[in-house]
Amino acid sequence: MNGHEEEKPIKITEIAPNPKEPKKIRAAAYVRVSSDKDAAFHSLEAQEDYYRKYVAAHPEWELVAVFSDNGISGTDMRKRDEFNRLLQDCEAGKIDLVLTKSISRFARNTPDMLNAIRKLQAKKIAVYFEKEHINTLENTGEMLVTILGSQAQEESRNLSENTHWGIVRRFENGEVIVNCSRFMGYTRNEDGELEIVPEEAE
Repeated sequence: MNGHEEEKPIKITEIAPNPKEPKKIRAAAYVRVSSDKDAAFHSLEAQEDYYRKYVAAHPEWELVAVFSDNGISGTDMRKRDEFNRLLQDCEAGKIDLVLTKSISRFARNTPDMLNAIRKLQAKKIAVYFEKEHINTLENTGEMLVTILGSQAQEESRNLSENTHWGIVRRFENGEVIVNCSRFMGYTRNEDGELEIVPEEAE
């Protein structure tokens, strides 16, 4: 998605339903951020805007929708409402091509991801991972997705373990973790200690 990167063309010959009767390919995009902070929200807006322009730049495509999950982990498919709505629209025959930034944005749970991709493959629906330049309808697509998806899942597991380890060590040192961003009456000072906010105290 960096404007300085050379864009690799997407092979679409396998996606078109009938080459003798050409019609526009119905494209959808999926974007996700794993935090609901303001910065992440603006990142989500930027991704949505990017894919609207990206599809508009391909005259043989038409945009169905941009599906976006905000503040949702990629490891649990059940909690990703927009992702599941995307799959439902694919099952209903409304989409020919799914665009997404990377494998890790699509999912970090390898078995669930492969299950979703295989269901789409059975309906001749391609998923294109822009960062990895992978089209799942190509012969090597599933193998590459499996390898890279396993790496993404392992990275997510390591991050979770490291975060847990850090929290335990802070508790052992007597450092209490309190989220003050949505906490009335207190804030944190420069030393990270709780401090009363007089105007909110009452």
